[in-house]
Amino acid sequence: MRFHIIIPFLVVLLAGCYQNDQLSLVWSDEFDSGVFPDESKWTLVQGNGCPGLCGFGNNEKQYYTNSPDNVRLDDGKLVIMAHYHPDSTIRYTSAKLISRNKGDWTYGNVEIRAKLPGGRGTWPALWMMPTTKGQVKWPLDGEIDIMEHVGYNEGWVHGAVHTKDYNGMYGTQKVDSIYVDDAQDEFHVYSIDWSAEEISWKVDGELYHSYQRTDNDQENWPYNKPFHVIINMAIGGNWAGIHGIDSSTFPHKLEIDYVRVYD
Repeated sequence: MRFHIIIPFLVVLLAGCYQNDQLSLVWSDEFDSGVFPDESKWTLVQGNGCPGLCGFGNNEKQYYTNSPDNVRLDDGKLVIMAHYHPDSTIRYTSAKLISRNKGDWTYGNVEIRAKLPGGRGTWPALWMMPTTKGQVKWPLDGEIDIMEHVGYNEGWVHGAVHTKDYNGMYGTQKVDSIYVDDAQDEFHVYSIDWSAEEISWKVDGELYHSYQRTDNDQENWPYNKPFHVIINMAIGGNWAGIHGIDSSTFPHKLEIDYVRVYD
């Protein structure tokens, strides 16, 4: 218990000030175990999405590896490094972690404390995809983007959902943004509150976006089943690569202090 307060009215006053003290922590990684990756929590993706889905469907340019050059623990932080290799057929390497079948939830509060990279062409993302028994039918099965950032527009972070009716292919995705002027210099908590009725997005507890369920239609609200967490840094692609990639600024670093999920 964090506080030992015996005066009743002070207990009442403080009750609303520490929201996560009122919630139950159901899953977390503080990245301080010294063991990486924690295979009970994460799977490292390797490759570039080929065959059949090169660039993971977004024309991204990176190749994901499990090399310590691209992903490691450092001083209690998860560090993802993106490198440029001018003399290689694989020009860009990076890393991607998923908690599929190791951390999957329906509803809850998801918090990720992170420091973001800048640099034109970088595309760090903290997001969630459905944990289905078969192949994901995107966008029908849904997607939740806790935080996305593209390096040509430094400081602007975005939260979104993608469904069959509202998705990036049609430009109808339900998205909003907030400016975080020191996102590349300081850690911030990027989070969602996900209930049976609504998903809301916050940065350091400040609400900036919400999406409400209007009915039980799968095409608009596929968010009644388990989803898992994904952490990655893509390079280029249909969004981050609109203005090209500035290879002279590499390497780039995405740092994660913790991932915490509350029920």
